[in-house]
Amino acid sequence: MMMLAIDSPVIPVPTATRAPWRRLTRSALITGAFILPALVVRVAGLHPDAIAALLIYGAAVVAASFLLAWAAEAAQIDVSGGLAIAILTVVAVLPEYAVDLYYAYVSGHAPEYTQYAAANMTGSNRLLMGLGWPVVVLVSIVVARKVGGGKATGLALEPANRVELGFLLIAGVVAFLIPATGHIHLVLGLALLAWFGFYLYKLSRGDVEEPDLVGTAAALGELPDRVRRIAVIGLFATSCVVILLCAEPFANNLVAAGTELGIDRFLLVQWLAPLASEAPEFIIATIFATRGKGTAAIATLISSKVNQWTLLIGSLPVAHLLGGGGFSLVLDSRQVEEVLLTATQTLMGVALILALRFRRAAAWALLGLFLVQFPIDSTHGRLLLCGIYTALAIAAVIINRRHLAATMRAPFVGTAVRHGGHPHQPLETAGYAA
Repeated sequence: MMMLAIDSPVIPVPTATRAPWRRLTRSALITGAFILPALVVRVAGLHPDAIAALLIYGAAVVAASFLLAWAAEAAQIDVSGGLAIAILTVVAVLPEYAVDLYYAYVSGHAPEYTQYAAANMTGSNRLLMGLGWPVVVLVSIVVARKVGGGKATGLALEPANRVELGFLLIAGVVAFLIPATGHIHLVLGLALLAWFGFYLYKLSRGDVEEPDLVGTAAALGELPDRVRRIAVIGLFATSCVVILLCAEPFANNLVAAGTELGIDRFLLVQWLAPLASEAPEFIIATIFATRGKGTAAIATLISSKVNQWTLLIGSLPVAHLLGGGGFSLVLDSRQVEEVLLTATQTLMGVALILALRFRRAAAWALLGLFLVQFPIDSTHGRLLLCGIYTALAIAAVIINRRHLAATMRAPFVGTAVRHGGHPHQPLETAGYAA
């Protein structure tokens, strides 16, 4: 046996086989380092001060968001059909929605939490369109100029993306009922949920693109089928457990930390929680933009906006009712202003790209107006900003008026393409980066 052991050749493990395991191990260790402290604190019943708890639970939520993003991406290798991939997309936004729905649920028996439900919803929507959209476009333009040496001036969207724009446009117009009435009624919520259900139906009938994986998701995709499926299921299960355990203390300590730090709790809930939960999506989209795949990256963020403006808003009055509240989530004047600001921003964003061209100037306009809002702390200032958004939206609709009817009809006659967060469009440099 000794001679056999000595004489037998050593068969090295192929580098291609070792590489995914190295990346997966590294990713597991990093995310585990952020998740484990939160689980220990939660299970052991420890109660650190609000700021420490916010950092501990917030880090766990961000880590769980990455786990969900990786799992949802890799799962598209095994699932088939647009509906299955759309469901995976909904699962991937669980961290973002868990916190907001918790606030809406608690508002059913603690009305002061209504402001936090509204803050989180408006913040996540404005963050996605005001920061996510323009950053992806501007990065794509820079990459296109470096690669092609031309003067790219924007992104060209796919014709099938008009379907998603149509869904978002109609939902955006209907959502003006919220600031007009001062509440989010259950009937409106159910209508938006039904509209989202119809959106899923359209996705199920559309084309599904093959996933183009990067990073940890790509490493998962390189695993043998059986191992990959077990790993994906394990990631889904782990992330869901982490989110369920951490969403409540994260949300509560977010409010408490605002008091302790002397920061406006409304603003803290409005921006910090959405930024934490949407970080993976922003990072993945930006990575694809740097690789010259900006068209499908922005299409994915447009789809995410559809989800937020239908599924998220529609779920709030349902959670409020289940928490012991009435049939309406009643908003105060500040919350009405925030919803109006979000609705006008949505209208402007859609109007700017009705022609399926996301121009550089449009990206800068969205980003600039997003940044301008932060020093504004008065009703007059917020209403003035709403007026600017509305004026630009009307101007954009006039300029792109010949595309308006087609966009309104698109949800009923067109078919959507499910990018699923894995863009792989070729780079074009003849005026537009695609």
